[in-house]
Amino acid sequence: MDLITAESTATALPATTPLKVAVILASNREGRFAPVIADWFLAHADAHPAIGTDVVDVAALDLPTALSYRPEPGAREVLAGVSARLAEADAFVVVTPEYNHSYPAPLKNLIDWHRDEWQAKPVAFVSYGGVSGGLRAVEHLRQVFAELHSVSIRDTVSFHNAGAQFDDEGRHRDPAGPDAAVKTLLDQLVWWGRALRDAKRAHPYGG
Repeated sequence: MDLITAESTATALPATTPLKVAVILASNREGRFAPVIADWFLAHADAHPAIGTDVVDVAALDLPTALSYRPEPGAREVLAGVSARLAEADAFVVVTPEYNHSYPAPLKNLIDWHRDEWQAKPVAFVSYGGVSGGLRAVEHLRQVFAELHSVSIRDTVSFHNAGAQFDDEGRHRDPAGPDAAVKTLLDQLVWWGRALRDAKRAHPYGG
């Protein structure tokens, strides 16, 4: 057995080990629709046997908006908490609306405070909005995450005119299409998540 094969065999996790997926809620806007979309997504993700989720809500964070190499002590504590959660994640799902043809500022702030935490991990997108369904926000995010050495998942879930698609209990009024789309997204996320997790354990990423 050659060295590469031996190392890979020794470090690879069992295929059945669940992926740690950080689900990032990107909006902190007053009256936001994000919790409805997130709850819908989490109901599917948490039912997937290969996934364990951790919700990172930008509205619950108080990250400083001025980037600094020497943040104040209070900011360091906040950053340390969220940074550890992102570092532990094997993959990410970003739940984002579209604001003015792009994605929310608090999400960009969360992204820019971190670097290594994103690298060589897959990121998927669940978007919502008006007629565009948030897809213009997703297209911008693909460029950002590519710069951070993340792998964006090809298939997305998007909700056009999202407010009209859910009832007052947060249930989708016509679930067949979204249910099929989220299954594809999760299956792709699991494939990439396992592949990259095993690859990094065998050969640490040097991006």
